[in-house]
Amino acid sequence: MFLDYHFRNYNYRLFLYVLLLNILGVLVIRSATNQDMAVVGKQIFGILIGCAIVIILSLIDYHRILSVAWAVYGVCVAGLLSVLLFGVSRGGAKRWIILPGLGQLQPSEFVKVGLIVFFSWFFSKNQEKLNRFQTLLLSGAFYLLIFFLIFSQPDLSTGLVTMVIFVCMLFAAGLSYRWIATALAVLIPSGTLFIYLLQYNMVPFLKPYQARRILAFVNKSKYADANLQQDNSIMAIGSGMLNGKGLNKNTLASVKNGGFLSEEQTDFIFAVIGEELGFIGSMLVIALIALIVYECLLMAARAKDMEGRLLCVGMAALIAFQSFSNIAVATGLFPNTGLPLPFISYGVSSLMSMYLGIGVILNVGLQRKISNY
Repeated sequence: MFLDYHFRNYNYRLFLYVLLLNILGVLVIRSATNQDMAVVGKQIFGILIGCAIVIILSLIDYHRILSVAWAVYGVCVAGLLSVLLFGVSRGGAKRWIILPGLGQLQPSEFVKVGLIVFFSWFFSKNQEKLNRFQTLLLSGAFYLLIFFLIFSQPDLSTGLVTMVIFVCMLFAAGLSYRWIATALAVLIPSGTLFIYLLQYNMVPFLKPYQARRILAFVNKSKYADANLQQDNSIMAIGSGMLNGKGLNKNTLASVKNGGFLSEEQTDFIFAVIGEELGFIGSMLVIALIALIVYECLLMAARAKDMEGRLLCVGMAALIAFQSFSNIAVATGLFPNTGLPLPFISYGVSSLMSMYLGIGVILNVGLQRKISNY
């Protein structure tokens, strides 16, 4: 099997960009945790295991993985159900399970990649009848089961990431513009009504803190206290100016030491980047993420079939939207969502899931169309 591959098509650039982000991430995590080597060691261990996963998966024909798409979907559902039944609670949310020998894992992180695999297979299999109502209804049912299991943890932010992945893959599979126009005609007024009802506490399926975060984004002056962490994050990023203050600053005025933020090594890691590495460091991170997304889309354009194209589009959507969301929260453009910055934030589950996806799409690039040699 390996001898059939043309390794000159192996996307070493993508792997390099990921590793550069990982190196930056380890340096910033070390600084954000005040040089807690236990945390840094876990992240480095995760990177090493992740690199091994990438190399192995990149050499496995992605069609073999897609052939067990139903099993992948079943594992996703089982993982999310196990969280509801046996999960560990932290900060009012139940999103983690403890596995012997592996420790604490967050199944919803792996579900993102699992959905990409499943819908790459499903949309490709049903490409000719994609725009039929029955097909869209069935795909929506498969997706909504996953969404509601994630939402019940509660984890609205991860649910929104999976929604963006699903919509982007559906569009790339050939969704008719008539369906898109119909969806927009329904969603735009529905969104306006949602915000209106939210102000009067008439949206029962949202937790109070979730509603408050959205309202604080819509009306910053009325809910100023809810924006405190984001305001501190913006000040920290601005204080870094062009070159930043340097890594491992331990003054009380630092965003990581002054008690200005919580979870600065995960959700608000971009604030640490902005403060300590400045505008140059921040733009370097954004540029590397943009290059990763570009390489994913380039491999999608060169993929030899629809399955490969959808795998690459799904990963591009995941990395792009989650990165944008994390940075947008840190800069006040989005309400607080609690999403990690891919390949940089601390978290082995997030890191492993991203590496799984990168490994699969590297194989897509390895088997690209002959006409593009």
